[in-house]
This record gives sequence, structure tokens and C-alpha cells, in this order.
Amino acid sequence: MSIPIVLETAASLKLDPEPIPQDWIEGGTPHATSKKLAKSADYTSYIMVWECTPGRFTWHYNKDETLVVVSGEVFITNEQGVERRLGPGDFAFFPGGSSAAWRVTEKLRKVAVVRETMPKVLGLFVRGFKGALRRAGLAGKSPLVWTLAAGLTSYQ
Repeated sequence: MSIPIVLETAASLKLDPEPIPQDWIEGGTPHATSKKLAKSADYTSYIMVWECTPGRFTWHYNKDETLVVVSGEVFITNEQGVERRLGPGDFAFFPGGSSAAWRVTEKLRKVAVVRETMPKVLGLFVRGFKGALRRAGLAGKSPLVWTLAAGLTSYQ
């Protein structure tokens, strides 16, 4: 069974409440909403739309996150104290394990791709395995094809 293609309009999608942890909030009363739109077949990543009203908070990332701002404005301060404005069309990457101070000045809406982090050695193994599949002409094929190919080569 294949995974369905997801097509959405991020700017007008109805979102559900997703409160920011109270101890992360540093000022104002930011209210967040979100909606997960799709997840990868291996459950290691998903795409979501997230919105937040004005306020200040520190976000602690336990997963890698890449975002693109759809509307609104936010000022992000990284762990080195450098502040940067993000507005519509801007993107950012936050690696798992990092933290950033967010100062939302007008209602912000973003699309984010969130990915589970994995140990480097596991990532290298996955890349090597995919490279081997590509070299064997099996990249993009069903796992059933891998099994059949392995069975055929073992009998030759």
C-alpha cells in the first residue's frame, strides 16, 4: 500500500490547540495551535503547520526542525545571543538538542518539517545501505523486490 500524497493550503488550514509549556514562557500570553499534515513511512519525520500569537518564550528542540514562515513575524535569538528576524518566506533550521528564544511580535504561522535525530553511526549505516541498494539497482523498489533479489542471488 502506498502513502497518499498530501496537498494543503498552509495559510488557511484549521489548527488545533497545542499549548506552549508554561515554564518556557517568558513574557506575554502566547497561544499556539498546530496540525500534523503527514508523516514519513518510517515514522522518523512529519510535516506540520504551527501558529502562535505574540509573546516571548524559549523553545527547546528534542528533534531537528526546519521551518518556513508563512505569515507574521518572529525574532529568534540563538544560544550565542544573536537575534534574527524571520518573516514570510524566511526559513530556519534548529538541530535537536538546541534552544532558541522566540519573540513573536505578530501572529506567526509556519510550516515545519520535524525529524527524529539519530546517532551518527546509524545515519551512516542508513546512507550506506541506501547506497548499496542504488548500486544494485534496487533503490526505490519494494522491500519484497529486495527479498526476491536476495533469494535469486543466493541460488546462483
